[in-house]
Amino acid sequence: MIDNFQYRRELDSAERAAKEAGAVIMGLFKGKYDVHEKGKNNPVTTADLEANRRIRETVQNDFSQDGWLSEEDKDSVERLKKSRVWVVDPIDGTQEFIEGVPQFAVSIAFVEDGKPKVAVIFNPAKDRFYKAAAGQGAFLNEQPIRVTPRHEIDGARLLVSRSEPRRRFQVFVDRCEIKPVGSIAYRLARVASGDGDGTLTFRSIHEWDICAGVLMVEEAGGKVVDGGGNALVFNQREPRHRGVVAASGDLSLGLQGLWVRAMGEDRGRLPQ
Repeated sequence: MIDNFQYRRELDSAERAAKEAGAVIMGLFKGKYDVHEKGKNNPVTTADLEANRRIRETVQNDFSQDGWLSEEDKDSVERLKKSRVWVVDPIDGTQEFIEGVPQFAVSIAFVEDGKPKVAVIFNPAKDRFYKAAAGQGAFLNEQPIRVTPRHEIDGARLLVSRSEPRRRFQVFVDRCEIKPVGSIAYRLARVASGDGDGTLTFRSIHEWDICAGVLMVEEAGGKVVDGGGNALVFNQREPRHRGVVAASGDLSLGLQGLWVRAMGEDRGRLPQ
């Protein structure tokens, strides 16, 4: 990555924020902290809230006029008036954090006019720091990364959710190697680094879960689409996408076709 490019300041801010959040998280990992349920199967911990606070303070100190969308803050329609928005999940994979499974990550993305321009995904438990910027490539611990060149579905190594119902993946199980991994942000980063040929989810997924990962995969030479095969646009009024498929360009097309088959012929049905 060159020293000076259009989004250098945004990337620097995201890196600092992610490292500060990572320090907070590891200070509590496998220790004592409070856990509350925001909803069914949707826990939040002291670590989520404190990491979010650190990220917000760092970013908003640097870019006070930008919009803000985070899993741990009340959403505001004010962000829709902004061309520049930060999309953040302080801990993607909170359940893994609670269980002591080191498959969670800090996810920070900067979005301009609906497209991610800067991304940082940090798994502090594994000391894996992924970053990307538009037109600058993707990196893991400062080393350039690329998606695998695989284009055949048969034998592809797919990283999938630890909690999503296995019945939906049966069409993939018959043809692919399936490896469960917690956080979808972390799965996308691992696909970007070639540690897995692709990933997908049938769920309706929030922007903060995938925004940074989308840019990471794209800058590593891959492609990410929603379940319908459409490109992803961020900072939407309803910040969700209907499924996600990520892999190299050719493989993503095949996987997306299987995604449709797995969901049934009714393409209008929302994933649960």
